Amino acid sequence: MLSQLQTAVGLIYPPVCLGCNQPVEKTAGLCGPCWRETAFIGGTVCDRCGVPLPGNDVGEMAHCDACMTDPPPWVQGRSALLYRGIGRKIVLGLKHGDRQEIARPAALWMARAVAKTLPKDTLIAPVPLHWLRLVKRRYNQSALLGKALARETGQSWCPDLLQRLRRTQPLEGKTRAERFAMLEGAITVHPKRAERLQGRSVLIVDDVMTSGATLCSAAKACIDAGAGSIRVVTLARVAKDT
Repeated sequence: MLSQLQTAVGLIYPPVCLGCNQPVEKTAGLCGPCWRETAFIGGTVCDRCGVPLPGNDVGEMAHCDACMTDPPPWVQGRSALLYRGIGRKIVLGLKHGDRQEIARPAALWMARAVAKTLPKDTLIAPVPLHWLRLVKRRYNQSALLGKALARETGQSWCPDLLQRLRRTQPLEGKTRAERFAMLEGAITVHPKRAERLQGRSVLIVDDVMTSGATLCSAAKACIDAGAGSIRVVTLARVAKDT
């Protein structure tokens, strides 16, 4: 029945490329030209934040200057795409364009990014939206990514592990220091879910990493609540050209 319904939907709404909206053969995929233009992250990356680093991938752990100077509160971080060009268009489509179908292929890319880093019995949790913003947007894009990622990796999923206590201003245009100040203490672990992360590895999911302020706030909340090792993954990340 489900396959018949999916076939009927496909006939009415043929699959289109996530980058250019041109017809494609597979549902929620990229056409050839958009695939080639999408900046997937690979090769040598910083093990803590996932930013691409110069040099060849020789299997050795590497860290960027920023993470060596001021290490984030998580042990490993990865991202699937660079936040530019097609990657930026995909993120904005998911975040502001009601393109919820993007979550499924995005989770496949994110699963590949974290495939070799996740311990068994990791708990996946999304960065939360304040309830007022959730009402306005109608969905949490990070929760869509997290749910699809849990399905792809077979890891456990807790959509409301984290909660945002106060509504913060949009971070666009803010300096790094302003972002961290605004997010300080804004995210906490839901009191009814705290027992689920005791001593347990947690993977925090978000759509894009810029300064890392939001992820830092979420990671610190998990650590304060008794979690084990914290890892983060985002669909995309902002990075200077390497």
